[in-house]
Amino acid sequence: MKLRIISGSLKGRYIIVPQLKTTRPTTDRVKETVFNILWNRIDLEGMKVLDLYSGSGSLGFEAASRGAARVDFVEDHPGVVKVLESNLKSLSLEGVCGVARRTAVSFTSAQITNPYDLIVADPPFFKDDIYNVVENIYANKLLAPEGILFIERSIQTRENDEKNFGIKAYRQAGDACLYFFTSEHKSIDD
Repeated sequence: MKLRIISGSLKGRYIIVPQLKTTRPTTDRVKETVFNILWNRIDLEGMKVLDLYSGSGSLGFEAASRGAARVDFVEDHPGVVKVLESNLKSLSLEGVCGVARRTAVSFTSAQITNPYDLIVADPPFFKDDIYNVVENIYANKLLAPEGILFIERSIQTRENDEKNFGIKAYRQAGDACLYFFTSEHKSIDD
């Protein structure tokens, strides 16, 4: 299976999707919705982006295509990391993108000196470690002062997610709930 990059300098190019039960790529429809929402709030040109639970890298490659200066992918499955690295090479993004083979919890546990302008996370729908990841992002100041954190989750986990995230889903797209946070751990609507 392949996914299309929908806009920017790499528009129309394709990336390979790992064929694993644990990988659930963001659909074109959801990806377009996410980037339309972001388009009205931030300019990706020159931004530093973190793609957690990267899978195919669809969200991060879309950000790179739209002008992000740096995209870091975090994925812990060795087979998926190989596909990510292959996609990175086929798109000639070696100087723009990097891949870390770590869990999202481990990666976000460390403090950094240069925070991210945009963090995207599309964990497996029923994986609850995302709550620890969000806590780590804020505790370790991984999100820049004007940054945005985006998380895609299942509509089936909405009640628990809203309780744990402390914000309501910004939008529903198919069977996905889309959450957008500011650096103050509020919804982008607040």
